[in-house]
Amino acid sequence: MSAPGIERRENRSSLGVAAPEPTPAGDSLMGKIDRQLPSGVEGQSHPARKPLLSRLKHAIGLDRAIAFIVLGRGWGAVAGVVTVLLIAHFLTPAQQGYYYTFSSLVALQVVFELGFSFVILQLAAHECAHLQIQGDGSIVGDRVAHSRLASVLQKAVRWYTVGAILMAAALLPVGYHFFLVHSQSGVPVSWQPPWIAVVLATTLTFQMDPLFAFIEGCGRIHQVARMRFTQAIVGSLMAWTALSLHHGLFAPAMIISGYAIVGGCFLFYQRQLLLPLLRHNTSSHTVGWRREIWPFQWRIAISWLCGYFMFQLFNPVLFAYRGAAEAGRMGMSLTITSALSTVAIAWMNTKASPFGALIARKEFETLDRLFFRTLWQSALLLIAGAVVLLLGLGFVTMRFPHLAARVLPLPVFGLLLATLFCNHFVFSEAIYLRAHKREPFLPVSIAVGVLTACSTVFLGKLWGATGVTLGYFCITIIIGLGFGTYIFITKRRQWHHRGAVLSSEGVSIDDIQITKDSNA
Repeated sequence: MSAPGIERRENRSSLGVAAPEPTPAGDSLMGKIDRQLPSGVEGQSHPARKPLLSRLKHAIGLDRAIAFIVLGRGWGAVAGVVTVLLIAHFLTPAQQGYYYTFSSLVALQVVFELGFSFVILQLAAHECAHLQIQGDGSIVGDRVAHSRLASVLQKAVRWYTVGAILMAAALLPVGYHFFLVHSQSGVPVSWQPPWIAVVLATTLTFQMDPLFAFIEGCGRIHQVARMRFTQAIVGSLMAWTALSLHHGLFAPAMIISGYAIVGGCFLFYQRQLLLPLLRHNTSSHTVGWRREIWPFQWRIAISWLCGYFMFQLFNPVLFAYRGAAEAGRMGMSLTITSALSTVAIAWMNTKASPFGALIARKEFETLDRLFFRTLWQSALLLIAGAVVLLLGLGFVTMRFPHLAARVLPLPVFGLLLATLFCNHFVFSEAIYLRAHKREPFLPVSIAVGVLTACSTVFLGKLWGATGVTLGYFCITIIIGLGFGTYIFITKRRQWHHRGAVLSSEGVSIDDIQITKDSNA
């Protein structure tokens, strides 16, 4: 994502690229990224001999932050499978529908968050380029940057406090009305206490999110990644406990409560950094809302809202038109396929920073080699995973039909995997183009989000999960992959031909130089 509207105070070199200031240790972000580039990428040198593990880490561009991210996603994939099996064993089909619809409705928090956490991260990183954060949390450096950094944190806390109150006040009655109107005849489901619990837990974690983004923007990246990995483990264990004790509808609330417990402990550990900034007087130097925050935030907000309509609308629509059981089948199928997608796209996400470094050096040939190599590696991984899933579902359908009935039929499940494969290329192309500090994919996000919402409502009413999946596939392959690939080819040729690396909309990779935390 680009960062429109953020003030740039760095001096430009003759090439129009920001000349980065050295970090306290004399190390620039460019140098840090260069060392993360996989072996074989131009511009990186290695000692003649290194241990095998060290060479492997260089080959895949692995550092501590990336390692925790990959571990977290790997845990999510494994935990997702375990959770699916526990849901199938301990929940009835109707309860399964409530379980996944809880998650979809809670995801409405994006309406109140409006992408502000991503903005906070970028603003904090921008100001930290002029500061040094000591191991005890004290801050030294430019007085104006210090005041503006404190202003970012204080505005974030105020925004999210108000947002949390509004979110709880909206979600509780909306969810209560939704489940009351669309409750199914038959065995009654006690959904009221679990729904209240999940909303309250979400309200708590909602207020923590900006603090995590702020800390990450201050350069403590691997600490935040490690915390999120721990959150995933604790949340899963608490959810499995609830399911095993036959309180399965409390499992979503237990997952989020686990996040809150770990996050609270992490914030307590970071109090020496946060509390002085919250008390800092920022009357003279503040971050301007209209000039610096809002022009960036509205673009992020639109993209996030479109993402909600793409991925979170399926279950409530099917719940309303076809009942809890069909919504549960769609929810479980999306959980399985999303686990595979998360692992595959991690290969591309971890290359986003090296992409920016290569673009800043205008090494476009090396950039393309790295991108396409990573794209095909991740695509092959995705294909292999899809084949394993299809074969496994076919086996389960023959041997354990009662379990196979908890997910979509094999042909529809295969169509969902095909959509996932198309989306993988779209997401990869977006990562590549956004590394140029521009956001040409915003029209695609809007079009796909709106059309997917319309097709889901219309086709879901007519043909249920089959219609929803078919509409999603057609829109993705025509608008997402077709139009998105056209934008990718056009902009890639245009930008590389002109060497247009910088954009008036965004903050370049040299602008956002994250200070090296002496704790790291």
